[in-house]
Amino acid sequence: MEQSSKFQHQPQPDTPSSSTMSPSPHPEQTPPWGALWVLALGLAMIVLDSSIVNVSIPTIIDDIDIDLTDAQWVTSLYNIVLAALLLPFGKLGDTKGRKLVFQIGTVIFVASSLLAATSHDAGMLLTARALQGIGGAMIMPNTLSTVSATFRGKYRAAAFGVWGAVMSSAAALGPLLGGVLTETLGWRWIFLVNLPLGIIIFVATIPLVPKTGGHTSNITSSTTSSTIRFQSIDVDIPGVVLSALTSALLVFGLIEGETYGWWKQTSTQLKMGGLAWNRGWLSPVPICLVAGMLLLVVFITVELARGKAGRPVMLDMTLFRIKTFSWGNLSAAAIAAGEFALPLYLINARGLDTLQAGAMLAVMGLGSIIAGGRAHMLAAKFTPVGVVQLGLVIEIIAVAVIAVLMPVGFAVWWQLLPLTAYGCGLGLASAQLTSVVLSEVPIPQSGEGSATQSTIRQLGTAMGSAISGAALTMAINGTLPARLESLGLPAKVGDGLAKAVSSSAGGVIGSFRSGDGPAAQFGDEAPKIADAMTSGFIEGNRWTLLVAGCMLLIGLLASVAVRRAASTHSTH
Repeated sequence: MEQSSKFQHQPQPDTPSSSTMSPSPHPEQTPPWGALWVLALGLAMIVLDSSIVNVSIPTIIDDIDIDLTDAQWVTSLYNIVLAALLLPFGKLGDTKGRKLVFQIGTVIFVASSLLAATSHDAGMLLTARALQGIGGAMIMPNTLSTVSATFRGKYRAAAFGVWGAVMSSAAALGPLLGGVLTETLGWRWIFLVNLPLGIIIFVATIPLVPKTGGHTSNITSSTTSSTIRFQSIDVDIPGVVLSALTSALLVFGLIEGETYGWWKQTSTQLKMGGLAWNRGWLSPVPICLVAGMLLLVVFITVELARGKAGRPVMLDMTLFRIKTFSWGNLSAAAIAAGEFALPLYLINARGLDTLQAGAMLAVMGLGSIIAGGRAHMLAAKFTPVGVVQLGLVIEIIAVAVIAVLMPVGFAVWWQLLPLTAYGCGLGLASAQLTSVVLSEVPIPQSGEGSATQSTIRQLGTAMGSAISGAALTMAINGTLPARLESLGLPAKVGDGLAKAVSSSAGGVIGSFRSGDGPAAQFGDEAPKIADAMTSGFIEGNRWTLLVAGCMLLIGLLASVAVRRAASTHSTH
């Protein structure tokens, strides 16, 4: 904050003396459990929207006649806007009040959900998705920061257990709920369901969620005859712009690499409004990634310089001197990158329908809810970091078992057991890691600390998706042509079919099983080709699980540093 002979900032703590906001409860006082469930419901609404839309895309394309590029933006735009604005709105919650920002975000999210549900063209739907991202970015970090500010002492582990269980289970349940709503009530209900949820959340927030944050600075202006005091909040405009652009460019590049090409542009053309990218020799993806990395360096440099000058910053870089915060965020990014998706494998390789695949994946959510809700009991005995490490070990073992059970020689239902175990591990690791990451962050900075972790999780998820997608493509293109050539197909045909499998993420396999469409030209050989495709696609999915296992192992190694840092802090 600025300091001079005439102006002096006097930061106030996040307590009643600094504002009209309610204080954080004393560690021995009973915290507001009702508030926790309201905040958890708000979080669930946001996380569900990240995954619930994917299964409805084919129906949306047919119903409002949008092209494939616009359909891809329906899912991508929400995540890009969400990642770009998490940090600014987390900081805003610290300065203006977390409850207020949460409530405004809820209103924006509900209104934009109604807009999305009534959309009749691509422009209207994409506008609604961007607005949903804005509302989601206002809600997500302020749920976590409010929990961090209001639940202290012995109640903290239990609160974060609930928060983590809700987050991971909502992500797992999204595809199932999306499939049920799309096949019964119609795709518009994946957005309309947010209306009653949002109204309940907004109304319940008023009496149940305490006010936290909203600290300001008293600026003293000295004159020759008197001293005038007034309230002011300085805004780090460069930090807001740089953090938003950095997150948006990095997330876009990571999640769209497979769509537009990691270097050379694919047949899919990037279109935004009336603009189009048409450079066949170069994809927009590497440009966005390089620009994002350069802006990240500029952002860090600017924030460090502003911090040294005593000026307000979007992200206080000194937070990363807290070892539990810095190492914990690395572990969180690795865990997010280690999360894997199985719907396409279950549908295209194992022949399940959308509802069956969703039900299979829902057991992960069930395991996460059970484990996350009980994690605080284990934390009391083994410490929160010990619970994180236990969860990671369970996840790694479950991933290995799932990979073993992937071939069609094993009944697909056997995978329910390791999927449940994976969900349990995820519930244990996610819930307590969040608590550890924020454990030493000052309460007045809970918003920016929470937003930083949420942003890093988003980047980790995008990075994991990018690496897994690349591994899937490389494995299919590296192993499937030989399988197809062994059936007597020419090498050129085998290469073309392998690319069709990788580009469609296995979607083409169904047509070869039925012998419809282009598969008809292969006659009686089509079922054999489908079997070879299935085998190659499964091999590719096993490689994605290997990637997931490696990411989780990195998270486990980082958690060792977190444990050391937490142990060192507790001895001081």
